[in-house]
Amino acid sequence: MLAQQKQQIVDLFQAALAPILAGSDLSPNVVLERPRDAAHGDVACNIAMQLAKQLKTNPRELAQKLVAALLENPAGKDVIASAEIAGPGFINLRVTDAAKQAVVSTILAQREAFGRSDAGTGQHVIIEFVSANPTGPLHVGHGRQAALGDALSALFEAQGFDVTREFYYNDAGVQIHTLATSVQARARGIKPGDAAWPESAYNGDYIQDIADDFLAKKTVAASDGVPATASGDVEDFESIRAFAVAYLRNEQDIDLRAFGVKFDNYYLESSLYKDGKVEAAVAALVANGHTYEEGDALWLRTTDYGDDKDRVMRKKDGTYTYFVPDVAYHIVKFQRGYTQAINVQGSDHHGTIARVRAGLQAVNMGIPQGYPDYVLHKMVTVMKDGAEVKISKRAGSYVTVRDLIEWSGGGDITKGRDAVRFFLISRKADTEFVFDVDVALKTSDENPVYYVQYAHARICRMLEQWGGDEATLAGVDLAPLQAPSEKTLLATLAQYPEVLARAQAELGPHQVAFYLRDLAAALHSFYFAERVLVDDEAVKLARLTLVVATRQVLRNGLALIGVSAPNQM
Repeated sequence: MLAQQKQQIVDLFQAALAPILAGSDLSPNVVLERPRDAAHGDVACNIAMQLAKQLKTNPRELAQKLVAALLENPAGKDVIASAEIAGPGFINLRVTDAAKQAVVSTILAQREAFGRSDAGTGQHVIIEFVSANPTGPLHVGHGRQAALGDALSALFEAQGFDVTREFYYNDAGVQIHTLATSVQARARGIKPGDAAWPESAYNGDYIQDIADDFLAKKTVAASDGVPATASGDVEDFESIRAFAVAYLRNEQDIDLRAFGVKFDNYYLESSLYKDGKVEAAVAALVANGHTYEEGDALWLRTTDYGDDKDRVMRKKDGTYTYFVPDVAYHIVKFQRGYTQAINVQGSDHHGTIARVRAGLQAVNMGIPQGYPDYVLHKMVTVMKDGAEVKISKRAGSYVTVRDLIEWSGGGDITKGRDAVRFFLISRKADTEFVFDVDVALKTSDENPVYYVQYAHARICRMLEQWGGDEATLAGVDLAPLQAPSEKTLLATLAQYPEVLARAQAELGPHQVAFYLRDLAAALHSFYFAERVLVDDEAVKLARLTLVVATRQVLRNGLALIGVSAPNQM
């Protein structure tokens, strides 16, 4: 059912309750649910059971009064077909065929806007995801973040929120020094396995590529548009560092573009130190009395905010532990006006949550408790040719996003991107996921993205066979849509706006993938159960209108998760 129809039924219940509640101070919230058993009806309500005790009456008797009032109200004739009382006082309603069919005309009127809402208008949310260290190519874990973060951003936008997609570069610290050391060694002709090769160095072939381009004095552009030109001098460590970081940022940008992901902003960890944001955050924590000195280190009393033990902020050597710049970074997010901040990160960041939130509360800046929100994902196991793939020659120790796109598309980048994006959001973020490349290449029902895309292509083929003008379908009488498969398809279409709203509220973009598979299944079942291009003109036009609406919702859902909707397969 559509939201406006549900609201209509709620209003009918409130009208039925008005004389019963007259003189009381009760103002109950009428909640409609979907019956567990579809045979019991389309909508269920337990308001009679909620109110019976307060009204000192029998719940079934109260339900009977409400049902009588509902059926007598002329305003409900177009939406309520029948009402029954079940068990101790449940009210089960059956919705009219016209109300069920109304979703089709709504979809055709709204097109790309169907399913969208303005509920979040005026609210600013920042969603940080991928945020890979610029020390190597993006791995499949980053790919899962990219798919989840981009789909989540699209969900918030679909609900009217003003969304900023942000990439946070950890461009400060030991890992950047290790990167530069690795490139310098390669530039000197030292290779992994040689006696002089640094023990902590990165071993992938990409390090040699950077070294070669550095020696060739090449120029690369980074995400912020500031180019870096190599000096070519193997002793110029600062030039090596700057060039290597810019080189890898550019490589990561190429991978993200191939994946169809764009960011609105890039934020450098190094800027937090340069701009004094880290020192300011530490000063605020000290000034508010939430720190103490012990063992030549500065500690934060995170146990005051639910952590299991206090945490070191500044180590003996004067450097800060990794969560301190994270606190500073989120203070900046809040000061930039983001009422909600969401971080999509690997499950290895679980221990950071309590520390960052404790620090944000301790600075006493009015930052809400529970800020920021986290979507933590588990890593991905890649299977190919029936065996687990653990390493990539390019990266040296892991499978890259680029590998996965190339393998899954069989040489077709669009096909590979579609498969990787769909697969990586098709499970809840906190569940383990096995990405089977062999399945991604299949052109059968076993491949979920193919199954959904083929539903769209199947509709396009039907319409091509019809050869008519879709504009003539406007205002078609949908009364002939009475078959069980047609009713199932109608009901599934009507669920789409609710799915988007729930997926956004629960930070669960996987729900969109689940829904698209259900919608594709409903379409395929309808296709095999009923012929569309029949001789009966009224039936044919009604069914054509139904499949056009279905095609639109498939397109909307696939676009939201960054997957194409091909017209033929």
